[in-house]
Amino acid sequence: MNWNSKEADLYLKEKKFIDTAVIPLLPVGFEQDMRTFAAQGEFISLLSMHLEHQFKGRLMLFPAFTYLNTEEKTIAEKRLDDWKSAMKNAGFKYVFFLTSDSDWRFSSEELERSLMWLPSIPLDNMDEKYKHSIMEDQVKQLLNVIVKKWQAEA
Repeated sequence: MNWNSKEADLYLKEKKFIDTAVIPLLPVGFEQDMRTFAAQGEFISLLSMHLEHQFKGRLMLFPAFTYLNTEEKTIAEKRLDDWKSAMKNAGFKYVFFLTSDSDWRFSSEELERSLMWLPSIPLDNMDEKYKHSIMEDQVKQLLNVIVKKWQAEA
């Protein structure tokens, strides 16, 4: 399910079946790193949409958690932990953060259990059909991780 009014209504009716939240993590930066961060954002956003499509009816894709690349990591982690707590309090049993920013791989142990990191694949010069094929391959990798976490905590 996507974050829009139509699917929010559906979520409220079918809440007991939708137990998984996915939040893309997108860095924002300026100067020479701007292009890199924009490419990471494009990759993670497209990957998130494909993941949502695969798990429609069980997963809610939330708007991206954006942060400045210069933001102190402990502050960003605290904000992200607040998001996770809010999701858990709202009834989401599983919360996953999806990112290509390697800085998140060195986060707190608690956060790492929810983090799914994938290296960004440059999409800017790719044919649309090929882009979606690449995304499907990436989603297959994530499928295994998510299903294992569902089974481990079931």
